[in-house]
Order: sequence, then C-alpha cells, then structure tokens
Amino acid sequence: MLPTPPDSPRLSGTVHPEDRLGHVLAGRLHLTGILGVGAYGVVYTAVDIHTNVQYAVKALNKHGLEPRQRSFQQREIQLHHLASQHQNVVSLVKIMDAPDCTYVVIEYCPEGDLFTNITERGHYVGNDFLAKSAFLQILDAVEFCHSIGIYHRDLKPENILVTDGGQTVKLADFGLATQEYLTSDFGCGSTFYMSPECQQSVPHSLSCYASAPNDVWSLGVILVNLTCGRNPWKRASMEDSTFRSYMKDRSFLRSILPLSDGLDFILQRIFTYNPADRITVPELRDLIMRCPTLTKNSHTALPSPPVSPLSQPQDAQLDRICPMPEFVALPQKLSPPVFAPQPTDATLDNQFSQLSTSSGSSGSDSGSNFSITSSASSNSSKLSTFSYTHVDCVANTGGCAAQVVSPAPQAAWRLPRSCFNLDFGRHAPWQYIRV
Repeated sequence: MLPTPPDSPRLSGTVHPEDRLGHVLAGRLHLTGILGVGAYGVVYTAVDIHTNVQYAVKALNKHGLEPRQRSFQQREIQLHHLASQHQNVVSLVKIMDAPDCTYVVIEYCPEGDLFTNITERGHYVGNDFLAKSAFLQILDAVEFCHSIGIYHRDLKPENILVTDGGQTVKLADFGLATQEYLTSDFGCGSTFYMSPECQQSVPHSLSCYASAPNDVWSLGVILVNLTCGRNPWKRASMEDSTFRSYMKDRSFLRSILPLSDGLDFILQRIFTYNPADRITVPELRDLIMRCPTLTKNSHTALPSPPVSPLSQPQDAQLDRICPMPEFVALPQKLSPPVFAPQPTDATLDNQFSQLSTSSGSSGSDSGSNFSITSSASSNSSKLSTFSYTHVDCVANTGGCAAQVVSPAPQAAWRLPRSCFNLDFGRHAPWQYIRV
C-alpha cells in the first residue's frame, strides 16, 4: 500500500516552462506553446514536423521528487494508458524519458474543456439533444473505466475535453484515479463534485467508502452543469444551505432549476445520500436513454428510442414520462462496506431546526463555480456532516491507498483532440524513449 503522497514539490529554478519551447523531442515533436502549468509539470502544444499533426505533451518534473512521488506519477500514466483504450478517453500516444522530466504525449483537443464550452460558448444548456449525447459519452467512458477497475475520483467539466464542435467529449486527467474498490482517501477531488461520504473532515482510522458510487455522484453534478449551466450546490454537506434544503425536500431542485420530471427523478436516484442505495452507472445510462426531455426550456426535442421487442409493457410509459419509480430496478447493493445507520426523518428535522440560520459553505474550486440559484442566506453555524464509518474494513483491497486532498491543476489538462499516427520508431506502449 502506497503512503499518502507528500506536498507538491517546488519547481526547480533551473528549468522554466518557457525554456523548453522550441525543443524538438525524438527528432520530430516540436514544442510550440504552453497550455497550462501545474504543481507537477507543464502541458505544451506540439507539432509533428513530419506529419504536421498537433499533440499535447505533458512534461512531468523529476527534480525535487521523492521516490513515492514518482510512483504516483507512474500510477497516473499507467491508469491513463489502460483507460485510453476507450474512444471517449483522451488517447495516451507515447511516453518519452528525459533527464529532467518525463514527457507524456496525448491527443490534442483544440476546442478546450467542457467547462469552457458550457460557460463561455453555451453549447449544451438549452440543447437537450447535445447535452444528452455528451453525457452518454461520459457515462460510456466512466463505465469502461469501472469495468477494468479504474475509478477516476476527479470527474468534473475541467477534466472532460471537447471536439467536433461539442459533439464529442473525452475524459482526461487520471492524476487522482485509483484501482481501489474501497478507499480511505477522504477529501479527494474537487469540492463541488465530491459525494457526501468523501467529505469526512475527521475520518476514523478504519473508515473508507466505495469509489464507484463516489464517481456516480460527480456524474450527477456534471449532468446539472450540462443541462442547467450551474451547480446544484456548492458542497454536498449539511453545512450548505442548498444541500440542506434538498435533503429536507428531495424535489427541491425543481424549484430552483428548470428540470423535467424525468431528469428530476434521475437526479434523485443519483443524489442518494447512502452510497449503497445510489444508482449504478449502467442503470443511470438506461434511465438517460429513456428520458425524452431533460429540461423545461429546451429548444431541441429529443427523439424517443425505439422500444425493445423484449421490453415489458411499462417500457412505453418509461419512454413517455421518464421514469416512474415502480418501474425502476432496485439498486444493486454494495456488499463489502458496512455503513453506519442513516439519520431518521426526526433526526433530520432536528438538524434542520438547529441549522435554520446557517449559510452554505464556500467552495474552494473557483474554476468549477457555476452560478448557484438558491437564494437562501444567513449566519453561519458549525455542524459535522453525517458520515459513514466502515465498521469492518478489509485490509487487502487490491490497490494503493493514496490520499490526495488537493485537486489536480485545472489548466494542466486543457489539452484537446488529435490523430493517433505518431510513430517514434514503433516502440511498444510501455517502452520508454530516451530524448
């Protein structure tokens, strides 16, 4: 089990990001510009001087790194390499090793990230067809990752890249990804997108939570971003006034967001406080496919999918009004973790009465700060969030427990699309090239 990674290293003063501009890697990749700078490296634009194809090159620093920090860099590369087999994951093309850094060559997507396309270009809000198509592609990528035992843990629009005029999206940035089915990395990810169980401020020594339902919660926030252009709340914590209102009344989001009946039901299945009861990715994909409209003010009608010949009669009703609770399959329970008892309605009422004057918590992820529609505001008051404690934690989960509490640099993966014909002497994917 890998230990908790140390603080981000200080960048060496001997090599500045701009110093590498103009360099030609492996005799053909010309570094032309800087896309972003992060704690662990720099992302460059590059052009293959033989084919004139553009790529993005992530230069991961070596100087000042401890051995365990390098192991985390290697984990990011390995998991990204495995995940990039899927068409909706940014492709990892080649890895090159230099004395001062490791160069990771990935496809370049010039249209930027999903956050920019939502907030600045307005590609998705009000266009249900495009929003639905993009979200299904994200679901496909996440479902593939989960199927091979990879959990992203930092799903957000900044880590999803856009191509083809907004019609194609690709998952990127595996810096916080893990292969642990159960993890004790609390506070891992970006505040706006973290599930409640991921946010324990003072976790117990044997506490852990399931990685897959945590990703599902993040997907729900992204779905609200795509359809409404804003976040449902700043933080999924009882300290946040909007989230408290949702916990008090599960239909609350419909009063502040233009959700269709079907999307409101889907979000209630996603934003289920107990992760063991939360919808799974395959179930979520099925409900999204069946949902005829996502918002009340969409200017693009969604075509209804054909009814499968093997479907039961209620499928037609699901296609008309997505979906009624009695027709939804029961959620698949997660057997490994044991969770503490859930708060009763009386307990919630008591907490709400104590917090009736508290305000929503401020999010720390300014890059993800879509506007919040809730008008609730008042004086602050401290209260611990409800938490889940793993009572009988299994020591061997088949992965490494790496706690990364700082979000990955947002600018570092604003790469975007390319081709896959870069050939550095036909090396195998895991053969390093010295440059």
